[in-house]
Amino acid sequence: MDKIQELINQVNQADAILVGAGSGMSNAAGMNFWYEASPLFMKHLKYYYDKYYFNGIFNGFYTRFDSLEEKWAFQLIAWDMIFNIPPQKPTYTYLKTLLQNKPTHIITTNQDGLFKRYYPDDQISEIQGSWYFMQSKDTSNDKNLYDAKEIVTDLLSKIKDHRLDKKYIPTSPINGSTLQVWARGPEFLEDNRYYEEYQKVNKFLAKYRGKKILFLEMGVGRMTPMFIQEPFWEMTKYMKNSFYININPKDALTNPVIKDRSLLIGDDINEVLKQAAERVGGNNND
Repeated sequence: MDKIQELINQVNQADAILVGAGSGMSNAAGMNFWYEASPLFMKHLKYYYDKYYFNGIFNGFYTRFDSLEEKWAFQLIAWDMIFNIPPQKPTYTYLKTLLQNKPTHIITTNQDGLFKRYYPDDQISEIQGSWYFMQSKDTSNDKNLYDAKEIVTDLLSKIKDHRLDKKYIPTSPINGSTLQVWARGPEFLEDNRYYEEYQKVNKFLAKYRGKKILFLEMGVGRMTPMFIQEPFWEMTKYMKNSFYININPKDALTNPVIKDRSLLIGDDINEVLKQAAERVGGNNND
């Protein structure tokens, strides 16, 4: 049996599917501006690349800029890219076609909000934050999250000469501290919404406890295996009715303990999902 057909069979046999997705999923959809100076990245952020030589938004986010004003201008453009550039490939559509109407929940370390273009909020757990929110740098007495899209829309037009004047840099109305992206980092706010993201996936697992659960992992790298990959291995080990699938062109791995209940596909995620979707009658390139 070929691996695409086995993937389809495991989806069909599952009572519920827990999808775990890392940055490789966004990259498979053509959103390759996070970790490389891709054409999309250069189209919008060439000035900053020419000056600082960082590859991708992720590296730029941790670059030491000459000024806070310049860093904020870079961040605003990056936010705008995340909000408004559509997936370059129909990877997420293929996934929806493959999974059809199966009970599904998605746990992701991605902060780009792409899954929310295809699935409702209650089916997604963003466990490492989201660029759609800002938080105060000082979380001692400001536990709020702020609408990043609203703030970015207001500030984009105020960028002049690749800088945002210091007077426009958004601050917390509670303690005056600078706002920053709500994403994993030294000051990451782990409060109500953070715990709600985990509560959603816990409720999903509790609902289908004892049923046949398919753990479908895609694009999770080895930088942070403790958030999705290792928990998936552990749950597959102890849930005897479960099955584990890892689709990853670089790191299609499994724990030897669950090797007999694992399917590893070391090919391009978009192509795998495309072939699977076409076989189940999708053929949808929208």
